[in-house]
Amino acid sequence: MKFNGSMLGGAMRNHYLPVYAQYFLKFLQGYADEGVPVQAITVQNEVDTDQDGRMPACIWPQEYEIQFVRDHLGPLLEGKGIPTKIWILDHNYNLWGRAICTLQDDTLRKYANAVAWHGYAGNPDMVSKVHEAYPEAEMHWTEGGPDYTDPGYLTDWCKWGETFSGALRNWCRSLTAWNLALDERGRPNIGPFPCGGMVTINSETREITRSGQYWAFAHYSRVIRRGARCFDSQSAAAGLQHVAFQNPDGQQVLVVTNAGPARTIELWLANRASSVPLKASSMTTLVWR
Repeated sequence: MKFNGSMLGGAMRNHYLPVYAQYFLKFLQGYADEGVPVQAITVQNEVDTDQDGRMPACIWPQEYEIQFVRDHLGPLLEGKGIPTKIWILDHNYNLWGRAICTLQDDTLRKYANAVAWHGYAGNPDMVSKVHEAYPEAEMHWTEGGPDYTDPGYLTDWCKWGETFSGALRNWCRSLTAWNLALDERGRPNIGPFPCGGMVTINSETREITRSGQYWAFAHYSRVIRRGARCFDSQSAAAGLQHVAFQNPDGQQVLVVTNAGPARTIELWLANRASSVPLKASSMTTLVWR
């Protein structure tokens, strides 16, 4: 279906878009038949790169993505009663302008009113630019993973705590890791990059090793509940990242990432205050009612 006839790089041929929509439909129906409903899909992982022809990829011009969702995939899934949502972009923060322009299409927003983001380029403040233009559109952070060859693979929780705080403070409603579990050499991974899993499972001993990203995720996933709402938190301290939530039952949560030396912070909520010691290079989760 691509001009270059290869899984590596290239771009879709326009006249195959209706056929490709049918492919998505059969994919979703097949998973549903096996008891695995799919919450959401994107047209293409990272629409704006061909990965230098080194791994399966496909460039999607903006007009093709709009046309595919608006004229083919969206109407097809709606007509078949498929509840799976469509998220656009699935690429980096620095493509925020493309996201705004795509959402300008009123008919497209009928079928796709959410943006999927990666954090490899740009900064999370760019997500807020899209939110300001289309506050009703959902934002989701959909990819990021550690390098298993990095010396900090086991201990870089502060790096991921800062990444997650940035995404959540800028309207993202969910965080998705790449990849959940790989072996000690990042397999299976058909790309050329040394990507590791959130956990590593040794191919010979079956030993499980948890990455710094795993421990960062734990600070959010263990206490923040579905339906929680983020509320504003402020600090002037350098090297400190934080994000606050209120769970549906009224419980409040603050996740603090301290990438600097040990310190004690003064936490204020309305007229209540508490001193909280923070270890060096640490993440701390506080829960109260």
